[in-house]
Amino acid sequence: MATQEDINTQNSEFWNTLCGTSLAQGIGIKDGSRESLEIFDKWYMDLYPYLLDRVPVNTMKDKAVLEIGLGYGTLSQKIAEAGARYHGLDIASGPVAMVNSRMGMLGVDGLAQQGNMLECPFEDGTFDAVVSIGCFHHTGDTQRCLDETFRVLKPGGHAYLMVYNQFSFRQWVRFPKETWEKLRRERAGYAGYVRVEGTEAQRKAYDADMSGKAAPETDFFSIKQLQHMMRRYKSVHCRKENFDPLWRIPRKNLLGNFGRIAGLDIYIHAEK
Repeated sequence: MATQEDINTQNSEFWNTLCGTSLAQGIGIKDGSRESLEIFDKWYMDLYPYLLDRVPVNTMKDKAVLEIGLGYGTLSQKIAEAGARYHGLDIASGPVAMVNSRMGMLGVDGLAQQGNMLECPFEDGTFDAVVSIGCFHHTGDTQRCLDETFRVLKPGGHAYLMVYNQFSFRQWVRFPKETWEKLRRERAGYAGYVRVEGTEAQRKAYDADMSGKAAPETDFFSIKQLQHMMRRYKSVHCRKENFDPLWRIPRKNLLGNFGRIAGLDIYIHAEK
């Protein structure tokens, strides 16, 4: 099994190519110009129409907000445009450069920096909100990420997070053996105690680079497990979202029903 140092190095290299690059190229995006980013952002928000319901940027004006895992920076820009005092953190330099470029184009004081959430470089109680969409499950130590989030939040602060659902429809259909094993472990009382990382096939089914190489590390979680892991928080609310196209049914027709039952992702809103 890889050491945490190995995982950190591999993640820094893998995610240096921005999350969403293959999708961006698929819609003709080849640069970081304002015009190109506007096209990408519209496409991205159409793909995830529920995102701003799960991450209410309209509540973040004048609030100190930390975002971890930046990708192409669409959500970063939304947070900054809402008037937040924005800070970004990513283990890879590419996403940091993209977000800082966006902040420069916006003319705002938001700043992203390279760093590791497992050793979060901020003082206790710094932020009113912490946002991380699709990042913590790649770190190799999601529990520590959740604990560091708790530490840097102010009392009464809010965390808006997303991790992959281990009991999604995709998992049951494509990886039934692994999913049944995780269900057995949970029913035996191991939720929150035993980490079961995804296989290479599972990792590749969710995140792969331009050459088809799977993300170095990916973990999957149940709502029960997350509630246990976040038991220090005052409140924890989880909601499933996202769904694959099913037979001839368009994906958009499945988001508001099947996505809420067996969606790919679990969105978390927790209060310290």
